[in-house]
This record gives sequence, C-alpha cells and structure tokens, in this order.
Amino acid sequence: MKVREEFTCPLELIHDMIKGKWKSIILWRLRLGPTSLAKLERDIDGITQKMLLEQLNELIEYGFVEKKTFQGYPLHVEYSLTGEMGEQILEALKIMQHIGIDYLMVQGKEDILREKGLIP
Repeated sequence: MKVREEFTCPLELIHDMIKGKWKSIILWRLRLGPTSLAKLERDIDGITQKMLLEQLNELIEYGFVEKKTFQGYPLHVEYSLTGEMGEQILEALKIMQHIGIDYLMVQGKEDILREKGLIP
C-alpha cells in the first residue's frame, strides 16, 4: 500500500496505514506479545492466512510490526509490535477500546462485554 503524498494532516496518514477490517485487530492481538502466524490466524476469527500475511506485511512496511525469523527446522517466525511506532499505536488503540466499552455500556449491551470477558 502506498502512503499518500498530499494530506490535510498527519492523522490522514495514520488512518491510511491502519485502515481496514483487520489491521487494528492484528495490532490489538500483538499487544499480548510475540506470536506465530498460525497462532495469529487461530486467534483472529474470520481472517484468512492470505489476508493476514498481506496485512502483516503492510504493518511491517509502516514500522508498526516486526518479523523475527529463527533458524532451524521447522522454520519458526514470530511477529511483534515494534518498540517505537507499534507501542505508540497500541496506546491509541487502548483509548479506542475504552471508548467502545463506554459506548456499549451506554447502549445497555453489558452482556456483550461480559461474554467477551471485558467486564465482570
């Protein structure tokens, strides 16, 4: 994915970098620590391996995610948030998570939050 060269503000750039159905979900999952492609695919309902790889590659290109390959057989690869941009975007996602929780609470949908284990 190409980053636009003309923009109104830097927020547009970040929006372009993380927009779509899966990128924020992938980043949110990576907050739990380094993980394999197979584990990410199991943990994210509905994502295909092809889509996961495409999204991870874009997140790597933008500097939010890093890929570490370990030598040996079988091949082992781990994905994790980068120390700088990955951790910064995680802080923004935490705020968005809290806003989502607050919204569901106001809408009387605590049952959804309980079901997901987000509130007791």
